[in-house]
Amino acid sequence: VQLQASGGGLVQTGGSLRLSCAASAYSKDVVGWFRQAPGKEREFVATIRWIGARTRYADSVKGRFTISKDNAKLTAYLQMNNLKPEDTAVYYCVAGDYMTSDGGRYDFWGQGTQVTVSS
Repeated sequence: VQLQASGGGLVQTGGSLRLSCAASAYSKDVVGWFRQAPGKEREFVATIRWIGARTRYADSVKGRFTISKDNAKLTAYLQMNNLKPEDTAVYYCVAGDYMTSDGGRYDFWGQGTQVTVSS
């Protein structure tokens, strides 16, 4: 499975961005997002099942970020609202079999898209 992430950019504090993750094929049950800021460890953001509507979020983004998907397009989205400077990171799309915050349990990773939030 190849994952193509897009939609990153530069936005001011309080602004919004929508990331997209296009999958080349359906072979894993779960798609999600991680992020990594310079000098920091990789961090789980959100995940969703292709079948059904179950989602999981990191506490740091609950109420601000929404993960969704379009099964017909094999594309997942991350709507990010009320962005903060601490959201600045490279965001990676991932695919796997479990709705876990453990990045090591995801089998496929996209190339990442940069999100920068200015203060």
